Amino acid sequence: MMRHSLVLLTFCAALMGCAGAPAQERRPIGWDGLGQNPNRPVVTKRRATDHAPAVSDPNQERERVLGTLRPYSEAWWAVHDEIEAENDRQLGTKLVICPRCVQAPPSSEDVTGSIR
Repeated sequence: MMRHSLVLLTFCAALMGCAGAPAQERRPIGWDGLGQNPNRPVVTKRRATDHAPAVSDPNQERERVLGTLRPYSEAWWAVHDEIEAENDRQLGTKLVICPRCVQAPPSSEDVTGSIR
């Protein structure tokens, strides 16, 4: 029983020593590069509110004009092609293709020829 009391008393004294000690000074922690870096303070990100007026879609006016034209006429196709070109341009600005993902065809061989 005396042994248990001594162990309990030592354990309580150790805990009191840790609780009464001043805050531990901040030292760099070894970081393996995975996850969040514990040495950097956590920064909360704020979303910037865009107070600028929204840019109107250039195709809205074209689609309005397209509705007034006779379907499949020359003027209709011209406006339709402008709309498609603008859509392709917008998609091209958003699309990112990794250069390693696209393989260039061999330039020395005829890739459209017969396999015989």
